[in-house]
Amino acid sequence: MDAEQLREYGHQMVDFIADYYKNIESFPVLSQVKPEYLCELLPDSAPNYPEKLENVLDDIRRKIIPGLTHWQSPGYFAYYPCNSSTAGFLGEMLISGFNILGFSWITSPAATELEVIVLDWVAKMLKLPQHFLSSGQGGGVIQGTSSEAILVVLLAARDKVLRRIGKNSIGKLVVYASDQTHSSLQKACQIAGIHPENYRVLKTDFSANYSLDPKVLSEKISNDMSIGLQPFFLCATVGTTSSAAVDPLCSLGKISKVYDMWFHVDAAYAGNACICPEYRRYIDGVEEADSFGMNVHKWMLTNFDCCLLWVKDSGALIKSLSTNPDYLKNKASQENQVVDFKDWQIPLGRRFRSLKLWMVLRLYGVEKLQNYVRNHIRLARLFLGLIDSDPRFEVVAPQMFSLVCFRLLPPPDGQDDGNKLNDDLLHAVNGTGRMFISHTVLSGKFMLRLVVGAPLTEERHVEEAWKLIQDQASVLLGTRLPSP
Repeated sequence: MDAEQLREYGHQMVDFIADYYKNIESFPVLSQVKPEYLCELLPDSAPNYPEKLENVLDDIRRKIIPGLTHWQSPGYFAYYPCNSSTAGFLGEMLISGFNILGFSWITSPAATELEVIVLDWVAKMLKLPQHFLSSGQGGGVIQGTSSEAILVVLLAARDKVLRRIGKNSIGKLVVYASDQTHSSLQKACQIAGIHPENYRVLKTDFSANYSLDPKVLSEKISNDMSIGLQPFFLCATVGTTSSAAVDPLCSLGKISKVYDMWFHVDAAYAGNACICPEYRRYIDGVEEADSFGMNVHKWMLTNFDCCLLWVKDSGALIKSLSTNPDYLKNKASQENQVVDFKDWQIPLGRRFRSLKLWMVLRLYGVEKLQNYVRNHIRLARLFLGLIDSDPRFEVVAPQMFSLVCFRLLPPPDGQDDGNKLNDDLLHAVNGTGRMFISHTVLSGKFMLRLVVGAPLTEERHVEEAWKLIQDQASVLLGTRLPSP
């Protein structure tokens, strides 16, 4: 790499990205292009000779950016956030610049040791139990996503129980979760060879705010054991995708202990809020868990990807995922002096992700990160109050964290139960390009989700979003806005 060329191109790229953020509100939040639009704009083969960076950046402006959905836009209210920040971006620059593959300690000692340190830092911010710290039998590791985290702990749990009951008993193994659990668990079961009919999806409802009922779980486990099946894995969620529901960790943890099941807590989104003392109660009971995961790339200003996973017994992961070919052997590893994170994950190679998290923690500090989360929750409360002021709308589930679930009520004399009406409203709002929200279905009701989480979102953006929703609802209903 030519250092001077890097300096020249680097300055141009930083300017380009800074201008992108400066002008981000001018772009449609949800991309408005048609499928295969890019095939018509780009050649069908790579260039034979180098092109100028200026030409490439011009194509990005004219051809790539129109096909982006702008997750960092202040009008982005869909799914859950995927945060970016100056500190996170600078960390990514360093990661790319160093470009190391830190799969074992010897391949870059700082990468491994910094990861151990920052995972302990965040564990202490969350007040996680001592057994999740590196000083005990467990510890923390950075995965790419929660999907990867769930898979590795499911594999560890599977192998642990099969060592006890025999490897040919995999057809007896049963996994339990609520119907609000993320689909990544189902995919993990498919990869791990768990029989599809042994994946138990337990129904939830509005009466318990869509959290998993311990009685329903206990009854299902008893039924399964009575026919010779083996319960072995329970996944609870803190902040479900549809409604940000929180499962009762204390009760579920006790049940898992009675039946000697691996208890995993998926707090991908809402776990971030638990760095605030007033929200820490939502993970009460985590001391019963065998593993706990959350994505700091969702709501803690750390650029994607950065999923934190803590385990009670790291040995369970290593027994399932470790390989030790001759070409990777080294003195430090052979003498058990170090941690080799290649044995805590699916791939061999791994990025220096701890560096960007370390920079975020240092450049912002715990207090600023706490206030960042609190502000988004405050803005969600503002939106909730705006909904309550318009009798044409209803709130479908309690506001949890920075998510609000709502719907437009159908006319009393109409044929529609409201599902098509709200689907139409969703497309009308998103079709303007001025904001982006997503949807879900709860208790048979098609509903809209607005989650505040983009770093640049301010009070005015929430108010503008509500005005747009009201305007589009008026068009669909053929009515005027209600009087203030």
